[in-house]
Amino acid sequence: MFYGEYEHSLDKKGRIIVPSKFREAAKAHYVEKFFITRGLDKCLFIFTEDEWKNQELKFKNLSFTKKESRSFNRLFFSGTSELELDKQGRILIPKYLKDFAGIKKDIIIIGVSNRIEIWAREVWQEFYKTQQPSFEEIAEKLITE
Repeated sequence: MFYGEYEHSLDKKGRIIVPSKFREAAKAHYVEKFFITRGLDKCLFIFTEDEWKNQELKFKNLSFTKKESRSFNRLFFSGTSELELDKQGRILIPKYLKDFAGIKKDIIIIGVSNRIEIWAREVWQEFYKTQQPSFEEIAEKLITE
């Protein structure tokens, strides 16, 4: 549902404009509500409400007797905020999430199929620079015919 890479900047109030392609996809799937939380690799994850429910079901079924499960769930769920787009297609990223991701002004928004990721531009550039050369190796390991 969400695909592509877009460069944006935070406005003075800390809002971002969600790319029009993402807004169109959300509208086509009757999405009104999103959930934003701490992601992996120092980015933020945004899920539609339906996808959030899928992820929540998976994670809440992790055994709470295992320390790693408790820690992950605490960090993941405590960092979550519910979002709705304003009339201009903007969302407000909470300060604690901007701090987590190192976001100051310039960001990269990427679509990763079932979620949107928001990265500080310099963090994304470093991730891409280090991971892109091994793209084919990773594909070989993960994808079987």
